Amino acid sequence: MSRKSERLVNLTIALLATRRYLTKNEIFRTIEGYEGNDESKERMFERDKDDLRSLGIEIEVGGFDPIFNDEAGYRIKPENYALDLGEISGSDIALLSLAASAWNGQALNAIAHSALLKLKSIGIDSDIDSIPTLAPRMASASSELVNVVEAITTKSAITFEYMAQDLSQQKRTIHPYALASRDGHWYFAGLDVDKNAIRTFRLDRVQGEIVLGKKMDVFVIPTGFDLFSHLDETVSQKIATVDVRKDKAFALRKQALSIIDKGEWDQISIKYSDQTTFLDSLLWHLDDVLVIEPLELRDSIIDVLRTMVVVHGKK
Repeated sequence: MSRKSERLVNLTIALLATRRYLTKNEIFRTIEGYEGNDESKERMFERDKDDLRSLGIEIEVGGFDPIFNDEAGYRIKPENYALDLGEISGSDIALLSLAASAWNGQALNAIAHSALLKLKSIGIDSDIDSIPTLAPRMASASSELVNVVEAITTKSAITFEYMAQDLSQQKRTIHPYALASRDGHWYFAGLDVDKNAIRTFRLDRVQGEIVLGKKMDVFVIPTGFDLFSHLDETVSQKIATVDVRKDKAFALRKQALSIIDKGEWDQISIKYSDQTTFLDSLLWHLDDVLVIEPLELRDSIIDVLRTMVVVHGKK
């Protein structure tokens, strides 16, 4: 990551996580990369704001007290955080999905925590949970993910053994069109050569190695191919009702089908398919979420919490 990119990441994280507006002086003191004299820092900051704005990230300007003419401050409201990627192809989506997985293990471990610790050191409250979807949590991908990405980008066929739902193993030859993650699992879809039909596969059900064909450009990815529409057809989903604390659990809010204001809490409805993975995402938010229904999901999360108390003891 270049110094400029690292500075932009630091700036975005700090402005997302802060609970109040940050002045330029506070930004320059806490964000790595703002160097030189005051004029130089000013120019860098103005360029950074333009760069973030071009990505669709809106920086809000405000003061500490509306009555007095205080120094202007800056922040990014989580609900306004968005990236405008414009027109992107199926291979672009595959590469971005792979990058998102890598981001989870890199950016928030070092860069974000460094920025937030510096804010805390000068007395500014911040909250890592205010960062909405900057670091998606997903199941660890196998090394075969790279082969699927390469097959999509080079338009090469892949061959592999796949475990079907009845636990039988079948050899499949696929022209892969797209790759995506849902509910913590990686899926890829494409044309099943033998069946001459579109099929969707879950990566962790692939048995052994995914073998890449030697020829490139052997197929064309259909324009506008939507993997998620095929997932909806092949993956059975349930709907959960969950109460989430105000201004918390943005990763869940982003997936919400509906949101009802209940004062201190909001009630959201959200689709899920894999209950174990969904439980993990709920537990990640600790006491900022409360499962209402279905009862099966509510009972499961209570069982997990009871087990945690037994294993770790009550403190």
